[in-house]
Amino acid sequence: MKLNELRDNEGATKNRIRVGRGIGSGKGKTGGRGQKGQKSRSGVSIHGFEGGQMPIYRRMPKRGFKNPFAKTFAVVNLDTIQKAIDAGKLNAKEITKETLLASNVVSKEMDGIRLLARGALTAAINITVDSASKAAVAAVEKAGGKVVVKG
Repeated sequence: MKLNELRDNEGATKNRIRVGRGIGSGKGKTGGRGQKGQKSRSGVSIHGFEGGQMPIYRRMPKRGFKNPFAKTFAVVNLDTIQKAIDAGKLNAKEITKETLLASNVVSKEMDGIRLLARGALTAAINITVDSASKAAVAAVEKAGGKVVVKG
């Protein structure tokens, strides 16, 4: 067998049906949609409609609680800040929301920036964030820095 002799198995592929191409095609005029009614028109979808029966998304019980006032923080870890300082992207003397965004340490501000304690920190930094974990604050202060939490 050679490469030019390779073929799909018989019946493995089918041509798509081109609807609305004349009555001789068998799918002309109404294009297999039948006559009249909502579903014969274009741009119609009746997702979740079950003929008047209570739809499954309403039959199923809802669980839990979604807090509408919950805040989503952009997370920044100590090791990420240390890498940015080593690379010269950040100034350890004064780190703020604006400097973190400008240096691409944080891509989006979201509802604020939260400092977490993953990794080691060697530089003494002064950082102003919206939220910080206790472990992160302790690690920064141990390295000789200061954390200002506003918000």
